[in-house]
Amino acid sequence: MEIRSSDDAETTEAVPDVHLSQLAAGEKISVQGYTIDPGATVPEHSHPHEQAGFATRGEAVFVVDGEERVVGAGDSYVIPGDEPHAVENRGDEPFEGVDLFSPPRTDPDWQD
Repeated sequence: MEIRSSDDAETTEAVPDVHLSQLAAGEKISVQGYTIDPGATVPEHSHPHEQAGFATRGEAVFVVDGEERVVGAGDSYVIPGDEPHAVENRGDEPFEGVDLFSPPRTDPDWQD
């Protein structure tokens, strides 16, 4: 068993005001932490990984297939692999949570 503290994870500003941390990764799944500051947007993108997440703070609007869906603290979500999606924090507080990726997303392009 491997244990990794979030304090040990390097945080990267993937796009302006969007902070991502690569956390634990195994053979079939990886974990990523995120903070999306008020007013910030994760542009539309896709990846082959299925993405499941849990929001721990704030609220954001996910845009998937042209449909807007609000996700708030305490909500969980799943985005199928290769599904284009974007996220907008239209609120007044950071949107924070954890994403799980399968297969593992151990070398995301935002780390470059």
